[in-house]
Amino acid sequence: MDSQTSQQSQLPPSPHTFQVDLRGLVDLLSHHLYSSPKVYLRELLQNAVDAITARRAEQPGAPARVRLHADGRTLRVEDTGVGLTEPDVHALLATIGRSSKRADGLQEARSDFLGQFGIGLLACFLVAERIRVVSRSARTPGAPPVEWTARDDGSYTVRTLPDAERPEAGTTVHLVARAGAGAWLAPERVRALARDFGSLLPYDVRVGDEPVTDLPAPWDRPHPTPAARRVALARHCHDLFGFTPLDSIDLDVPLAGVRGVAYVLPAAVSPAQRATHRVHLKGMLLTEHAEQLLPDWAFFVRCVLDTDSLRPTASRESLYEDETLAAVRDALGERIRSWLTALAANDPERLAGFLSVHHLGVKSLARHDTQMLRTMLPWLPFETTDGQLSLEEFARRHPVVHFTRTVEEYRQVAPIASAQGIGVVNGGYTYDSELVAALPSVRPGTVVAELDADTVTAHLDAVDPAEELALSGFLAAARAKLDPLGCDVVLRAFHPLSVPALHLDDRAARHEQARAEAEGQADDLWAAILGSLRGSAPRARLVLNHLSPLIRRIGALRDAELIGTATESLYGQALLMAQRPLRPADSALLNRAFIGLLEWATHGEDGRR
Repeated sequence: MDSQTSQQSQLPPSPHTFQVDLRGLVDLLSHHLYSSPKVYLRELLQNAVDAITARRAEQPGAPARVRLHADGRTLRVEDTGVGLTEPDVHALLATIGRSSKRADGLQEARSDFLGQFGIGLLACFLVAERIRVVSRSARTPGAPPVEWTARDDGSYTVRTLPDAERPEAGTTVHLVARAGAGAWLAPERVRALARDFGSLLPYDVRVGDEPVTDLPAPWDRPHPTPAARRVALARHCHDLFGFTPLDSIDLDVPLAGVRGVAYVLPAAVSPAQRATHRVHLKGMLLTEHAEQLLPDWAFFVRCVLDTDSLRPTASRESLYEDETLAAVRDALGERIRSWLTALAANDPERLAGFLSVHHLGVKSLARHDTQMLRTMLPWLPFETTDGQLSLEEFARRHPVVHFTRTVEEYRQVAPIASAQGIGVVNGGYTYDSELVAALPSVRPGTVVAELDADTVTAHLDAVDPAEELALSGFLAAARAKLDPLGCDVVLRAFHPLSVPALHLDDRAARHEQARAEAEGQADDLWAAILGSLRGSAPRARLVLNHLSPLIRRIGALRDAELIGTATESLYGQALLMAQRPLRPADSALLNRAFIGLLEWATHGEDGRR
């Protein structure tokens, strides 16, 4: 007995078959695979088109028709495709996950078909409580028509029918709407969905008597002139996307199996905004929200295209990220790059109009593409001390191209640098500092240097030593006042006279200020650690303009307290002119200086009384 029990325990377990709850599966599809019930019509069209494709592979002269008839309660879809026998029905329609494109030796021709996952008919249960399929095989002419009827509870029946039920080869699908889903089977809704999904299908598709297909595709239609073609494409873009484009770019990439058009947006968009595109797969609309179709820098266009090379995901509502998509992305990016190059060579006026809106996207491309940077140098606009100029023009004017890495640094020095003849480019905007730094690589001999406080100070005129010595008392009081803020005071002569004081610092000085501020707020241990990090970084400096009448009057003051208040006021005003963020200590200083000046003014008024 013990031996028999031992032998039984070593027997392999009996296999079991998965049980599928169809209602649960439909719920899964509707909530997690498909974005909307409307995909049911796409799947019906897909099955019909694939059936016709399969029949024509064996019978090239076979009819190619798809007809849809809807009344709000039911929908009937008829095709002249390859049809099914009774064994086909059991093997294909009643086996979830099995596609007819994997059967009957059709695997080699799979690229000719739209559906590849064998779950298309399940999408019909999103809107229907019952599906009835009547089919007759074109491959087995003697086989009678067969009827397959399925309900959303997972049950189905199969029976053969008299020849009169389906005299010709092909398939008819009947849907009966589920409660609350009748609107999806309304004639006007079916007509709109069929046109949306199937306008580029290669066969004769109609809803009732109204054609669905609209061939050739807009980008393949002949026009008498290039201007007439641009107008027609602009109208197509407005109908499709709701905007009139600045221009259209042909996306004819035969090696990638792509035909279509890219429309240039008429208004600037953020590079962070994810661009979405409209993609057809072998004529059938796959998605209106395809991402990653173009390089990130091409965020200024919206595409509509047809392809036979890209792979859809199981839901057929997005593209599968693989090597093919990467190759197509590169090919489309090259087409847009070529369009830009052609504009630069042949149509500068249109290029200037484009760059006035989308210079950011081109700069993003140029920073990684030396040839594009060289091509765009005469056209890309930059903010400079000479106004809005291209780098090419700016480099011709200045032997050294200085640039700042932040907008705040540029605003500090721009008025003074311009007056002193220093050419400065504002590199604080997206991509600009990278492009300026790359200038020597495409324009040999160009000298590029980052502007710092020492460079600016060196270009300011020194004050006569005797005059500076006469102001030594004033300068000593001013330095003592600003020393706790980590700021030195120097005296120079510069234009314009309307600027009494200039605040200069660089990143190293700001880092030292931040370190010193943190050290002052830290406990003993952390303060010691921060103190050990103190380096020889330059301090910020307040440059007083000796040519300014205001500075001359302040320099003549003898009241130390009033000199301190005036110095704090000049420091605060210089910070505000530079549009620099104020630290708490700076804000406190501004308040203190303002109140001090009010007190001094009212004290003087009382004295006069």
